[in-house]
Parts: sequence; C-alpha cells; structure tokens
Amino acid sequence: MTQTGREIVTAAEIRLRDAGIDNAAGDAQILFLYALGRVLDRTIPRHTLRDHLTALVPEGLPATYETMIAARAARQPVSQIMGRRAFWKHDFRVTSDTLDPRPETELLVELALSQPFDSVLDLGTGTGAILISLLADRPQARGMGVDLSPAALDVARGNAQMIGVQAEFAVSNWFDAVTGTFDLIVSNPPYIALDEMPGLSPEVRDWEPRMALTDEGDGLAAYRALCAGAPGHLAAMGRLMVEIGPSQGQAVSALMRDAGLVGVTVRQDLDGRDRVVFGHKAGQHGI
Repeated sequence: MTQTGREIVTAAEIRLRDAGIDNAAGDAQILFLYALGRVLDRTIPRHTLRDHLTALVPEGLPATYETMIAARAARQPVSQIMGRRAFWKHDFRVTSDTLDPRPETELLVELALSQPFDSVLDLGTGTGAILISLLADRPQARGMGVDLSPAALDVARGNAQMIGVQAEFAVSNWFDAVTGTFDLIVSNPPYIALDEMPGLSPEVRDWEPRMALTDEGDGLAAYRALCAGAPGHLAAMGRLMVEIGPSQGQAVSALMRDAGLVGVTVRQDLDGRDRVVFGHKAGQHGI
C-alpha cells in the first residue's frame, strides 16, 4: 500500500504517545528523517520535512522506520537509535555502553574554557564528549581520558578520531592509572543515589550503563575519590571541575575544601539548578 510520509509519521506519533513518550511528535519526525536518510543514503535536512511528509514514501522506508519506532516505543533513547548526539560544537557517537551527553553538561565545558590550560584529564570520559570538546577548542593542549569501561573508551577513541582531536585514553578506576599533573581535571561522575534510581525515566534507567549513573550508595562516592586524588594530580593553581546532581552542591563543596582546594564555587545551569562545582589547588603562596 502506497503511503505518504505524513500517514506513517502520524501512526508512529500515536504509537509513541501510547508508550508514554512526552515528545512523541518530535521523536516521530526526527526518526522519520533519519530513516529516510538511511534509505536514500544521504542526510535529509530538517527544513525539508514538510515536503517529505506530503510525498509518497520510497520503497524500504516503512520497514526501516518501523524498526526505529519499535525501539523508541521500548523507550530506547533517540540518540542510541540514531547512534549520535549533538554536544557543544560537534556530533558524538553514542552507544548503550556510554552515558548520553546532556545539554546541561555543556556548562562544565563553558566554565572550563573560561580560563587557559595546557593539559586536561577527564575522569569517567564515556563518549569523550567533555574532553574532546575542550581539546577541539584548545588544540595546543594535551589531554587524557580514563574510564572503567573498555567499550566506552572505544567509543571515545572513535569520536576523537572523527572530530580530529589527539588524546590519550586508558582504562582506569579514577586516578589508578594516571601519572603526572594537569592544569585541569574534569569529571561528570555517577552521582545518582541508589534510592533515586527507580524514579529515573526508562530511557535512562533501562538503557544507559548503570555504573555511569549510580555508585549504588549515596551518590557521593565518586566525589570522595575525585577530591581525595585530585590534589596529587593538579599543577599549582590547577582546577578541579565536576558536574553534580542539583542537591549535591554543599556536600561536594565541603569535600573540595576538606581536600585543600580553594576558591570553591557552585554554578547553576539554565534552569537555576546547582550543576557544576569547581575549586583550584593553591599556588606557591597559598593563593
């Protein structure tokens, strides 16, 4: 049966809405354009959506689109279905082995780039989105990303190569495999407390790597390790910058101060929630 794009997108929207997806219309349209691009073997610009909705769909599109809509109805994130996510200035490959880069994390990148640095360490790098974004804007800097997951590191290496960034990657439990000092240490660690996990959306709870989400405890274990290890790996005046959950600003700030870091500051995201905490190692005169 011959169908128009609008007919199959409308049916998909109803199916996604019945599956409990808030942005059913938007997701149905995004996946339609992606499926169309796969069938036609080219990128389909968003502004051409109206034309493709009124046109008859090409052979092969309904089956390809159905596979994607079924995955989305099962609450697989759109980024995993498409295999990519836009972050900062680039598209990054994402898989079920990596945390999906969030727009909120761009604040960490923005703040990190507000001051110069010649070296950066990213702990729990995942897709490499933070590290690669920083190095792309500071091509003279050297960078290292570590993660417990070899599969995630494979994704990060591929993203670095795709974007044209040189970086070192290594399997490490936080600082265990790290030597030397850095001007900047960044991290978006697992900060969701165990008792908060059931309240997460299925897209996060069921599809993203659990060890990138929670420490199976109070959500602060990673910050204890980061703050304890950072002073030994920061150059004089080097900065530690971490993303946090919205209720963790006070606790993480205290951990940084207890570790001897100074100038500890909490910054809010666009929604007014505490999002990034940072402090720096004192210089030669204790500044």
